Amino acid sequence: MPVEIVIASRNPKKRVELEALLRGLDVRVIGADSFPEVPDVVEDGATFLDNARKKAFAFARALGKIALGDDSGLEVDALGRAPGVKSHRFAGPTASDADNNRLLLERLRGVPHARRTARFRCAAVVAWPDGSSIESEGSCEGVILEAPRGSAGFGYDPLFLSPEHDKTFAELSSDAKNETSHRARALARLREKLIERLSRAS
Repeated sequence: MPVEIVIASRNPKKRVELEALLRGLDVRVIGADSFPEVPDVVEDGATFLDNARKKAFAFARALGKIALGDDSGLEVDALGRAPGVKSHRFAGPTASDADNNRLLLERLRGVPHARRTARFRCAAVVAWPDGSSIESEGSCEGVILEAPRGSAGFGYDPLFLSPEHDKTFAELSSDAKNETSHRARALARLREKLIERLSRAS
């Protein structure tokens, strides 16, 4: 019987990515939207890992189920690694992706291509109701463009050029992104730990 894992995120695009990255495991993925009684988690941690832990444990404890929480964001070298953990609210607490992208381009106005280096980082945590957990992190390097390209993905994807593909994350197919993204790398490591943990429990 598949093990149930709750995705501790109400972002539908992120949930689709996480579901795809868990495909092939003997698990049944449930979205957080199925549990409106669980309040949104305040992401006020100092690191991505802090926030991922908060989300995973909040859902695991509230529901008595295994929960997967992740947090990710963009670090831009020319901005002192900002927006970092504030990536989702870079332009304010109610900012849209377009708002955040606009502010990023404003802050980088006049910065030459060679100095627009950046990376996406992701931390992922699977938490159990008993307080135990497994966790991992992943990152990928890129460059911030001067204008958005592509219509797929979400967040800063239209501005983040992957040198590996010479395309932005918003120009990549979901399969291509799921092979090389920061979230894919974090989940690949987490997947190995999860397989080991579930095999011990069976």
